[in-house]
Amino acid sequence: MRKEKNMELTGSQIVMECLLEQGVDTVFGYPGGTILNIYDELYKYSDRIKHVLTSHEQGAAHAADGYSRATGKVGVCMATSGPGATNLVTGIATAYMDSVPLVAITANVNLPLLGKDTFQEVDIAGVTMPITKHGYIVKDVTKLADTLRKAFAIARSGRPGPVLVDITKDVTAAKCAFSHVTPPMIEVPKRYTDKDIETAVSLIEKSKKPYIYAGGGVVISGASKELADFAHKIDAPVCDTLMGKGGFDANDPLYTGMIGMHGTKASNLGVSECDLLIALGARFSDRVIGNAKKFAPRAKILHIDIDPAEINKNIRTDASVIGDVKEILSIINPKLTARTNPAWTEHIAELKEKYPLKYDTTKLTCPFVIEKLYEVTKGEAIITTDVGQHQMWAAQYYKYSKPRTFLSSGGLGTMGYGLGASIGAKVGRPDKIVCNIGGDGCFRMNMNELATASRSNIPIIQIIINNSVLGMVRQWQTLFYDGRYSNTVLTDKVDYCKVAEGLGCTAIRVTTKEEVVPALTRAIEMKAPVVIECVIDSDDKVFPMVSPGAAISDVFDADDLG
Repeated sequence: MRKEKNMELTGSQIVMECLLEQGVDTVFGYPGGTILNIYDELYKYSDRIKHVLTSHEQGAAHAADGYSRATGKVGVCMATSGPGATNLVTGIATAYMDSVPLVAITANVNLPLLGKDTFQEVDIAGVTMPITKHGYIVKDVTKLADTLRKAFAIARSGRPGPVLVDITKDVTAAKCAFSHVTPPMIEVPKRYTDKDIETAVSLIEKSKKPYIYAGGGVVISGASKELADFAHKIDAPVCDTLMGKGGFDANDPLYTGMIGMHGTKASNLGVSECDLLIALGARFSDRVIGNAKKFAPRAKILHIDIDPAEINKNIRTDASVIGDVKEILSIINPKLTARTNPAWTEHIAELKEKYPLKYDTTKLTCPFVIEKLYEVTKGEAIITTDVGQHQMWAAQYYKYSKPRTFLSSGGLGTMGYGLGASIGAKVGRPDKIVCNIGGDGCFRMNMNELATASRSNIPIIQIIINNSVLGMVRQWQTLFYDGRYSNTVLTDKVDYCKVAEGLGCTAIRVTTKEEVVPALTRAIEMKAPVVIECVIDSDDKVFPMVSPGAAISDVFDADDLG
């Protein structure tokens, strides 16, 4: 580590200097009383650190999350004490579930007032303990710099995740000596052995019907090239999870689509028939595996993941390698003999041909909108989503060929995530078209962030898939609750185009298929925040589907329902 000469700085200045040390160029937040000293310094540092003022602290957390996912950097958000800090909680939990490196900086009341039910006092470090990799409360200005440095190191090391740093207000004003430190390279301890590698290679070499199940760890580790080399060397089909989108090129002939509850029939049936399932950076989520006792019943399971806590947590494995996916594949690939499995890959290709994704082409639907979005953007956009039917359609029908181009709340399933995330993604990747796809139910949760986009002229495109219902919940009510639509119908008087215009954005309403491409083209050409409301049928459903608790081999679609 390289140190520079001492300077005497306030705690708030130390925060700024530490952010610069860590390469931070953008923070997202909302000011308040206890964090005023830090915001005063942000004003003075505005030529070096950009601050994006969101409409709500939850939006700031989601924006920092989207910035991180789109760039691979650590996202930073800020909030004041009490309700400001608690408003970050959903965004922090979202980042935690999806392994997103985030540093949330909050301020608290003065040290002598802690624990006395002071105005706007909350133990935010305690509140967020279960949803952060680590949490700090800084009560001594001399420990502030090292605490911030540790926070960034923890957030980005190993399996990434959010870290909270809470700072008492008096610490932000106090002074102490400060020296610049060049952040050291993060060293990840080696947890795997040569025997682990040998066992993995042996299992792969012996398999006749290998299948690769790629999760978010492939994207996080930057292992796309290594995965492509691996898949082609052993001639294995590849499925992905929601978080794994873009880790393997969806246009590759070996790609079979998503696995799980709304995965393709080819992926679900193929995994159920394989003799070796190779899980890469995946956690065997319940939405992926369905009935655990019936998951991949004919397969040995090889699990490669950086987090030892994930090994044998949900599914018992036959072998595992604990380590970074990119590193492990870089070691394994040269040890493998190139081969083909013609009978196996031809069988999977037949499944793909026999069971393609399909939808009603006679009317305006979300899949149609997404296919046209793919065509207009040539597959080069960053797509963010909210949570529900539109999320699954976005995962199914847009062909992601590069990592960090599909940003969605997978683990927590946070409605209202996408708009804030799209703002963060666009700030981090201004060269990209960024489009958020959300249902009307999700959009209304955090639609105030349109004001953020218009205020800062952040040219995101918000597509509202308006079916006037909570679509995914309604789909379950139709299939499993005998059509009892309890509180899922949104036929109210909200005019989303007027809302968008009132918040400073251009609005376009689309009701026919013919209007889709002109609307998308206009939105892209405007280079300003635009809302496109697409009105679709309330009873459109996402297929294929696996019933809760069923084996993924029991996947069905509309044809199966008769």
